[in-house]
Amino acid sequence: MTTVEIEYCHPCGFLDRAEAVQHALLSQFGERIDELTLVTGDHGIFEVRVDGEVVFEKAKEEYDVDEITRTVRAYV
Repeated sequence: MTTVEIEYCHPCGFLDRAEAVQHALLSQFGERIDELTLVTGDHGIFEVRVDGEVVFEKAKEEYDVDEITRTVRAYV
């Protein structure tokens, strides 16, 4: 099974984004995801990690829930 971690900047107000990604991933892959964790962070961070590997970084890519979901699909 797969472990997903979404780290988001709480002071930046990225909780809504983190929840949107969480909902999309659980809707698509819920039965194949062993654990999905939201982790609070700061300094503008928004990262999605699958089994410890960063698959999305806000600093490098534009936020797009559908694109993040497609990226995660390759790992689950």
